[in-house]
Amino acid sequence: MKNNKIWSELLLLSSKRFIMLKRIIVVFAVVFVFVCSNKIVAQDPIFSQFYGNPLYLNPALAGVEHCPRVVLNYRNQWPGIDGTVYATYSASYDQYIHKIAGGIGLSALHDVAGPASLTTNNISGIYNYQLKVTRTFNLNFALQGTWFQKSIDWNKLTFGDMIDRRKGFVYNTLETPKYNQINGWDFSTGVFGYTKNVYGGVAVNHLTQPNEGLLTTSKLPVKFTAHFGAVIPVGDHKKSDAVTISPNILFQKQQNIQQLFLGLYLKKGALVSGLWYRNRDALTLLLGIQQPHFKVGYSYDVTISKLTNATYGAHEISFALLFSCKDPKRKYNPVNCPSF
Repeated sequence: MKNNKIWSELLLLSSKRFIMLKRIIVVFAVVFVFVCSNKIVAQDPIFSQFYGNPLYLNPALAGVEHCPRVVLNYRNQWPGIDGTVYATYSASYDQYIHKIAGGIGLSALHDVAGPASLTTNNISGIYNYQLKVTRTFNLNFALQGTWFQKSIDWNKLTFGDMIDRRKGFVYNTLETPKYNQINGWDFSTGVFGYTKNVYGGVAVNHLTQPNEGLLTTSKLPVKFTAHFGAVIPVGDHKKSDAVTISPNILFQKQQNIQQLFLGLYLKKGALVSGLWYRNRDALTLLLGIQQPHFKVGYSYDVTISKLTNATYGAHEISFALLFSCKDPKRKYNPVNCPSF
C-alpha cells in the first residue's frame, strides 16, 4: 500500500510537471514569435470573406458603391485551442463625394492573438480617386493612412524565475518589459479597375514598414495583394432570381508568407454560396443573404493542414448596410463584384 501511494504521488507530480512544461512551451513560443525575435516579424490578420471586408482588402474599394456603406466583420480562429484567443473585429464606413471626385473611407480594427493577449488596434482614413477611363472601364487610385497601437499583457506571461520545483508558478518575476505598447503611423495604397462583369486590383500595405517591436526593432513587412474575378450570368439575368457564377483568385505575399485563394461564388436571387481553397491550409464554406440595402454572411474554414481540424477551424461573420442616396450627377458605372 505504501509503495502504491508513493507511485501515485510520483505520477501526480509528473503529470503536473508535464502540464507546466506544456504551458511554458506554448507561452515561450508566443513570446518568441510575437515579441522577442528580431528575425520573425508580425503578419496581418486574414479574412476569408475578403470582399466582405472591402476596405481591408484594398483601399481602392472605398466609395465604389457611391452611397454610404457600413461594414462589420468578426473572425474567431482556432477556438479549439484551450487558453488561446485569436479574434479579429473590424468596422468601416465609406461613400463617394462629388466635390472631391472620389470616395472616402474610415476603418477600425481590433485583433487579439495568443495566450499573452497580444493586441493590435488601428484606425485608418482613405481617399480613393475614381477615374472613368472609357464608357465601360473605370479605374480607382487610393491612398490610406493608418494609426496603429500594439500592446501585450505582461501579467499573462510566465518566466523561469517564477517556478517552484514542487508548487509550480508561485513567485513574482524579476523580468521587466521595456515597453507595454508601441504606437506609430503606417501608409498603404491600392488600384482597382473594373468593367461591367470583370474586375481586379492590386494593393500594397505597410509602405513605410513601421516598427512594431516591444523589445527589439521588428518592422512590419510590406504586404502585396492581387485580386481578380468575373461575374458570369447564367440564363436570363433580368429575372429577380437570376443565377450568376463568379470565379475569383486572390494572391497575398508578406515577407516569406504566401497565400493563394482559389474559388467561386454562386448567387441565385438573394442567396449566395461560396467555396474557397487556400493553399495547403483550409477550405472555406460560405453562405450569405444579399439584398439591395443589406447583406449578411457566415463562413467556416475547414483546416486541411497538419494542424487538422482539432483547432475547430475558423468562424467568420460579415454584415453590411447600404444606405439610399440621391445621385443625379452620377457618371460612374456600378461595381458588379462579390459582397463576401
